[in-house]
Amino acid sequence: MKRILPITAVLVLGALLLLQPETASQAVRGALTLCFRTVVPSLFPFFVVVSLLLQLGLADFLQGLCAPLMGPLFRLRGVCALPVLAGLLGGYPSGAKTAADLYAAGELTRQEAELLLGFCDNCGPAFLVGYVGASVLGSPQAGARLFLIHIAAALLTGLLLCRFQPDRGPALLRTNLPAKAVDFPQALTTAASGAVASTLNICAFVVLFRVLAALAPAGIPGPALGVLEMVTGTAALSPDRTGFILAAVITGWGGLSVHCQALSTTAATGLSFRWHWAGKAVQAVIAGALALVLSAL
Repeated sequence: MKRILPITAVLVLGALLLLQPETASQAVRGALTLCFRTVVPSLFPFFVVVSLLLQLGLADFLQGLCAPLMGPLFRLRGVCALPVLAGLLGGYPSGAKTAADLYAAGELTRQEAELLLGFCDNCGPAFLVGYVGASVLGSPQAGARLFLIHIAAALLTGLLLCRFQPDRGPALLRTNLPAKAVDFPQALTTAASGAVASTLNICAFVVLFRVLAALAPAGIPGPALGVLEMVTGTAALSPDRTGFILAAVITGWGGLSVHCQALSTTAATGLSFRWHWAGKAVQAVIAGALALVLSAL
């Protein structure tokens, strides 16, 4: 049964591609345009900069600077602030990639990295304010409010997850793993090559899930496609209160496309995604509740 279901799904997809080749082609062209205009320009340089900072020793600096905040709130070391900041500023899947890179470099324990995956992978301000707010809802101010809701939902999700993480004790907070700073030329080469690979992986999933969304049955409401692909789901929203609330839920969840993008950036580390799935579901619920309350004021 475990093999039959995936094989059946792939066969169905193949049949749809044969029956609707023009629809699939248009989806691919639209996805590639999105990648070249938005994904690559925003994520590639951000990945390079974050990778450089990590390799040059930023983790040590954050350990002391952010410990007074991360410790009391999340029972995490100060270095754990970097994936959270990367996710909120760089957008999906910058936070997950940063957490994976820190874990691979020996700066995070497995517990810390897996827990961070539950609330550090988030939507950036450019998408929420520029696209969802200005283009879809017709109001940059609505996008700004969505971003504040997104931040609050992510942090509240982190507070909840940290209370459920097993085997948490003082030893985890006292852990100081050795930093591995490298020379700048080597850091630049590694950062650039790693950013290229990560960006191409992300673009591949953007294309794949845009095609899946385009081939979905016609009766499925547009916003429901946000379960699969965030951009497609938000593009179908109406510029009203309902659209505002649904935008908070869809961007909080991120869509399976975003989850696969995050998974591709962490696959080499062997980190478990159990907290990621739980965290995004919880964040979507919290974001929707916050949007419901805020839109009523």
